[in-house]
Amino acid sequence: MKLPTLSSQNRTLARTAGGLNLLLSILALMWLLEVADFALWSLDLDFYGIHPRTLIGLRNILFAPFLHVGFTHLLLNSIPFLFLGVLVLLRGKHDFIFVSIVAGVISGLGVWLFGGSHTIHLGMSGIIFGYLGFLLLRGFFERNLISTLLGGLAIFFYGGMLWGVLPLQAGVSWLGHLFGFIGGGVAAYLLTRGE
Repeated sequence: MKLPTLSSQNRTLARTAGGLNLLLSILALMWLLEVADFALWSLDLDFYGIHPRTLIGLRNILFAPFLHVGFTHLLLNSIPFLFLGVLVLLRGKHDFIFVSIVAGVISGLGVWLFGGSHTIHLGMSGIIFGYLGFLLLRGFFERNLISTLLGGLAIFFYGGMLWGVLPLQAGVSWLGHLFGFIGGGVAAYLLTRGE
């Protein structure tokens, strides 16, 4: 006897749920690390941020997005990470992973190359700006209704973030934002070309 297969809609829901679990797991990891950093290590984890033009800083590109300068910084990154991350996930788990990696690497390398000497850069904002860049530019490259609607939602709720790519606020890694946004655009271009 042949078992019934899941419908296309059910498979899509299952993939979306798996992607949402990944998104929530990353968010939980960020909070767990910040609690541990505060309670156990007296903020020593901040050392694992990006130190521009140093060998250890280059390695720390992998760790920096998961670390934050206190709970306020983490909270300010958590909400757009969750919202924009869900919008990227609507394009598929593969897109979410690809955009996260490309935006994180390009953002990290941009900060590593051009950041101020003797500074430390950390936080998820480069990847968040990557999600925003991806959503806006994917709609531009594809020119279809779904991509345009997702880009419209992103700009409606978080378009004001675009000011963050300019050096307007001291202590904010605008380079991470700018290169993250560029990374999201690169990911949108590459994924559109690959279809």
